[in-house]
Amino acid sequence: MSSPIIFYDIPSTLSVNAWSPNTWKTRYALNIKGVPYETVWVEYPDIEALAKKIGAPATGTKDDGSPSYTLPIINDPNTGKVVSDSFLIAEYLDATYPGGNTLFPPGTKPLIAAFEGSVVGAIGGILPLQLALSCYILNPSSQKYFRETREATYGKKIEEFSPAGAHRDADWAKSKEGLAAVDGWFSKNGGGKFIVGDSISYADGVLGGWLTWVKITNEGTAAWEDFATWHGGRWSTYLTNLQPFAAVL
Repeated sequence: MSSPIIFYDIPSTLSVNAWSPNTWKTRYALNIKGVPYETVWVEYPDIEALAKKIGAPATGTKDDGSPSYTLPIINDPNTGKVVSDSFLIAEYLDATYPGGNTLFPPGTKPLIAAFEGSVVGAIGGILPLQLALSCYILNPSSQKYFRETREATYGKKIEEFSPAGAHRDADWAKSKEGLAAVDGWFSKNGGGKFIVGDSISYADGVLGGWLTWVKITNEGTAAWEDFATWHGGRWSTYLTNLQPFAAVL
């Protein structure tokens, strides 16, 4: 019996805890594969020290040229491998644990990579709002870090990212228009529940991760109730279909 993979995720004040779209992509991938894992929760200011301690590769470069470290990261005690970045983690899971569902059906890897960029672009209208909402659900140390870094990037206060009223309404409308294209692609899958039909894949981890972020941070609001009706209720139905793969272990 293999030991559980250690999966590092960012906690929140919400009961479900998991919220980040990027770590949700890996959570979906692990659940889709059916690989045993356990979550270790890491606050934002502690990510870099953790990554260096366990030998996790950097995922980017800071403005000053130094390496930057982000979650998700997995540490697999069965192989000694430490992998950063959700796409690379998904590739690793398929290669190392070939049983169960296949995250990348043959020939789909470049298409799924392109699909992810398109999904991010599609919901881009509400990205500033999503960042603001995410800040408010973080624990104190992470909230301070998140606020300082995001405000530095955008050059304004979190509260100014997507102010309520006409500005925010326009953001939602832009995302609705963007997701109409994704809805059109989805409609070409032969009526299946998932992106490539009735077989689940990493493409579902990608779309599911971003939509789960929107749902978790907006649930119980009029905005989410409206979102759930978009495109014939496509997205709320889709998240319901993904529910068997949404466990937070």
